Amino acid sequence: MSGIYIHIPFCKKACHYCDFHFSTSLKYENEMVDAICKEIKMKQDRISGQIGSIYLGGGTPSILSQKALEKIFDTVNHTFSVDSNAEITIETNPDDLTVSKLKELKQLPVNRFSVGIQSFFDEDLIWMNRAHQAEEAENCIKRSQDAGFENLSLDLIYGYPLLSDSKWLSNIQKTIELEVPHVSAYALTVEPKTALAHAIRNKKQAPVSDSQSAAQFVILMDHLVAAGFEHYEISNLAKPGCYAVHNTNYWRGVDYVGIGPSAHGFDGQNRYMNPANNAQYMEVLAQNKLPEIVEELSLNDRFNEYIMTSLRTMWGTDLKKIKSDFGSDFLEETNHNLKAFEDKDWLIIQNDQIKLSESGKLFADHIASELFIVGNE
Repeated sequence: MSGIYIHIPFCKKACHYCDFHFSTSLKYENEMVDAICKEIKMKQDRISGQIGSIYLGGGTPSILSQKALEKIFDTVNHTFSVDSNAEITIETNPDDLTVSKLKELKQLPVNRFSVGIQSFFDEDLIWMNRAHQAEEAENCIKRSQDAGFENLSLDLIYGYPLLSDSKWLSNIQKTIELEVPHVSAYALTVEPKTALAHAIRNKKQAPVSDSQSAAQFVILMDHLVAAGFEHYEISNLAKPGCYAVHNTNYWRGVDYVGIGPSAHGFDGQNRYMNPANNAQYMEVLAQNKLPEIVEELSLNDRFNEYIMTSLRTMWGTDLKKIKSDFGSDFLEETNHNLKAFEDKDWLIIQNDQIKLSESGKLFADHIASELFIVGNE
């Protein structure tokens, strides 16, 4: 079933490492919500079947008022047919998950939280310029569980200068103790226009170490798998049956509609991209136009995207699908390009499925890029 991604472009603070599109001012909250609802209605024909997942990302969707969130969900439900068992996720920050906020969220169709914990150490959260403290990070999970929200995902970051291996182990162990079913863990990357990049350029901050990130990635895999998690995607681990439906559909090429400034959508053939500019987004919708750029994906583009997304998962890349969807030439070149990585034991090929080995997971992006097909079509 298809999905809907809704980008909420508001945050309390700007994290030093973040380059997602957002504003720290809620001055135009009502106008933005109205624009988002208008775009939802204008894209009614994009999905013919039922909706299997709705994901509110950002930004920080939990910063919105109950009234604003109700308006968005009401619009979705009046515009599309939403499956009764649909996964409905909202990204939240720990400081937003107060007792009163949880009561509000309980009145909404939300059934899954993605919580931006990042670290259980105050000094790390200060360094990141996060809005919450370590104590809030732990307590918000317990409050959410007490309120009946069991389907929780925690975001953690590793590979930054303040994070020793012992602190990383502590973060992982705390996550296990909190009995959450899903973890998304990301190596810190230095995006060009962030405060972190500026600090590194001016030698006010130590650069990120690739070797540190690799070592901590291995620690993550070893300890969470030993605790009963399945490493079903490079950055995501879950208890059996608790995979994120929405994101899993991304990786499997299922179509989805993107709503909100900077949101992307995909229909299997084309990609749709909204501008990362709040004023421009609202202005175009006010003219009863969709503020999107359409990118027509070539056969090569679709193949390369399939390689990139499928190879990151525990299900791997299907050689039979390559032949049926892209043709014998693509299969022949893929088989040729695989040999170098088989020799390094970075890939496991069984029953026409290509999967990353444990060592290969350290080089996922490199392997995928080497399997890409470029040139004239």
